[in-house]
Amino acid sequence: MIRIATVGTSVITDAFIGAASRTPGIDVVAVSSRDGARARAYADRLGVEGAFGSVEAALADPGVDAVYIGSPNSAHGPQVAAAIAAGKHVLVEKPAVGSAAEWDDLVGRSRRAGVVLIEAMRTAYDPGIVAVRDRVPSLGSLRRASFHYAKRSSRYDAVLAGETPNIFDPAMGGGALADLGVYGVHAAVLLFGEPVRVSASAVTIATGADGAGLAVLEYPGLIVDVGYSKITTAARPSEIQGESATLLIDHLASPRRITRIDASGASSEWTSDAAVDTLDGEVARFVELVDGAAAPDEDQARTSATLRTLERIRRAAAG
Repeated sequence: MIRIATVGTSVITDAFIGAASRTPGIDVVAVSSRDGARARAYADRLGVEGAFGSVEAALADPGVDAVYIGSPNSAHGPQVAAAIAAGKHVLVEKPAVGSAAEWDDLVGRSRRAGVVLIEAMRTAYDPGIVAVRDRVPSLGSLRRASFHYAKRSSRYDAVLAGETPNIFDPAMGGGALADLGVYGVHAAVLLFGEPVRVSASAVTIATGADGAGLAVLEYPGLIVDVGYSKITTAARPSEIQGESATLLIDHLASPRRITRIDASGASSEWTSDAAVDTLDGEVARFVELVDGAAAPDEDQARTSATLRTLERIRRAAAG
């Protein structure tokens, strides 16, 4: 049984604890926060026994085998490094860190320490993305894809009122690309590999963060546009266009309805009643890796490629 402690008390940590409760082989034994009273209240609300008033205390506890890091993006790197140094396995929320170079360094440290490190990118382990990947070869020569994730954040009202919430704070690693655009970039890397060329534009909001943006990823014979926004909401599916058929995807982060339409107009549909935005797959994969049933090389390489592509998008958008 993997005894895991959480870092951070956000909604995504709630979701992780729920997923862990449904996954054999792992038990959330404690939560941690910078405030001990807050940690205790959070643990009590979610039915977790232990509570730590600091990350350091959680890492020092011999009763903790691993940590899930769901803190603000800017804190990920130092916390991952500290966890590895303490001999703990690490599942870190997306985006794992700010650069591929930092990620590659942490991967090297984890291997030398003999611990598992992977990014908590739920789409990589979602049954819907598996279904998409299985159907892509049936589309013929791929020519176009359009991936997008746009959802107006409730925290944007705070920005309009002159505040700077973490999710829209560049100093905290916030912004639309890091929060939502990463799903489209990750899907492109997962399905097609790293692009040969990248162009991008972004809408900058009052906090200095990107509120929305568009990236164009080019591959030999294939163009993929990735749209993202935290200040507007999209209501159309993503799609992959091949010369023989097109695949419509209802929700890129967790597909639950996939429609294949061939050149004649005939269609077929795949559906799933799995919960939307479930983290169960990533938790199960983490357990598998920690148990030694597989190696994390592919997971780590995919994260590195995604981070490199995000860096190229930021540079292109900055002009």
